[in-house]
Amino acid sequence: MDTKYIFVTGGVVSSLGKGIISASIGKLLQARGYKVTIQKFDPYINIDPGTLNPYEHGECYVTEDGMETDLDLGHYERFTGIHTTRYNSITTGRIYKAVIDRERRGDYLGKTIQVVPHITDEIKRRMLREDEQLQTKKGGTAAASPGSQYDFIITEVGGTIGDIESAPFMEAIRQLRWQLGRDAVCVHLTYVPYLKAADELKTKPTQHSVKELQGMGIQPDILVLRTERHLDDSMRLKVASFCNVDLECVVQSEDMPSIYEVPVNMQRQGLDAAILRKIGIPVGETPAMKPWHDFLDKQRNATREVHVALVGKYDLQDAYKSIRESLNLAGIYNGVKTKLHFVNSEELTKENVATRLEGMAGIIICPGFGQRGIEGKIVAAEFSRTHDIPTFGICLGMQMIVIEFARNVLGYKNATSSEFVSTSSEDKMHQLVIDLMEEQKDITQKGGTMRLGAYDCELVEGSRTSEAYGGKALISERHRHRYEFNNAYKAEYETAGMKCVGINPAAGLVEIVEIPSLRWYIGTQFHPEYSSTVLHPHPLFMSFIKACI
Repeated sequence: MDTKYIFVTGGVVSSLGKGIISASIGKLLQARGYKVTIQKFDPYINIDPGTLNPYEHGECYVTEDGMETDLDLGHYERFTGIHTTRYNSITTGRIYKAVIDRERRGDYLGKTIQVVPHITDEIKRRMLREDEQLQTKKGGTAAASPGSQYDFIITEVGGTIGDIESAPFMEAIRQLRWQLGRDAVCVHLTYVPYLKAADELKTKPTQHSVKELQGMGIQPDILVLRTERHLDDSMRLKVASFCNVDLECVVQSEDMPSIYEVPVNMQRQGLDAAILRKIGIPVGETPAMKPWHDFLDKQRNATREVHVALVGKYDLQDAYKSIRESLNLAGIYNGVKTKLHFVNSEELTKENVATRLEGMAGIIICPGFGQRGIEGKIVAAEFSRTHDIPTFGICLGMQMIVIEFARNVLGYKNATSSEFVSTSSEDKMHQLVIDLMEEQKDITQKGGTMRLGAYDCELVEGSRTSEAYGGKALISERHRHRYEFNNAYKAEYETAGMKCVGINPAAGLVEIVEIPSLRWYIGTQFHPEYSSTVLHPHPLFMSFIKACI
């Protein structure tokens, strides 16, 4: 069949959960046997979120092909198991840069460049995945038409209807709706607030949001109403009547005990069936989704709590979103509820570390950039090492484990990373056990220039890490860093008891360190949290939680 397109927009307020709804739609269509991909269009002018502060934007998610993207792509992958790429994440910055580069080359033959048609045409090209199509043809496996390797392409547009910066995206969707006819569906997510004083739910914000969307020339086919209280049929009928939408196409998204309950809730209300009917595809039987329901049963039955500390500097849960979800998933599959406690590394000292980490069954030394909070991470690494508490250092966390070991076991009191010293004279005063990668030394641009994406790693046979991966000799994991373990010190570490058990075969870089004499003490230069999904939790997180139990 021809590719079908689903556009997901949001109204009233932001942070309603468009990413979760998009991922849920993808999961439900996937369960029906369709090949699905999901993409995020963000209206901000940054080229990508790679240089954005986590306090502003949450974590930066990295695809296998090395694109720094919005954290919603993590939801897409965790729910559906698909592997997203650079084609799944587009910003206004990338759109404008592509058009401006073309203008500078003279491709427009001197024409005046305007938002309509030039910017909107570029947005439409990306929504139809024509860039990916071109790349596929170059690889010698051309598909018949744009996007035709997929049955459904789901496009989520960030922000809220009425935002100035999202207007070109809305215009592109309006044009595509006419161009694609029945092959396109618009799902609009809005908020139905509850006024406690009046003891009433109010649909007026939804009506205004839909009216604003209609004013842009887009009639939503399906409305998903975000609500904290159950909406009765009369309320849904009122929304359907005022917004020109079929009653069966008004679906409510109530607060659920877990985001992983949302696809089942959407299926129960017939969201996927409504989409198929709108497009003109026979609905057929409702999929059983047995593996997903089995997972939910495990989640409901996991009542015993295991307490894990996240030692980092970003006191915002979205800053470590994938790590949090990976720990939760691993807990569920180990039959426990993972209770996470954020411990601010800026406030952690040798004097208070025992108090702050009291009662923790395991410790995560979190990733990050810059000098702020690193001494607290080193203090946490020493405490967990000397008290034999299961410890997992990720990216910068792994580097802090390495520095702590150098200072307190190898006796290098000035051990540090070249990230934290500024001049060559200072370098000579320190032992740089973590150093800038050779290929990074001439780079001045910050955006998109790190070691990004999936790289191979050879595991040492018999190591705890190898056991966690089921005895595999070669793995592939995603990276996001500029600094690396300094191989000049490798022999000293090995002799003193910290083993380098994961090596990149192409460059000889140390990817994984562990201390075999401890219960579970492992650091990875890569980010395993990016490849943990609902149905396939990451083996390292599974092994870590097992050690915590």
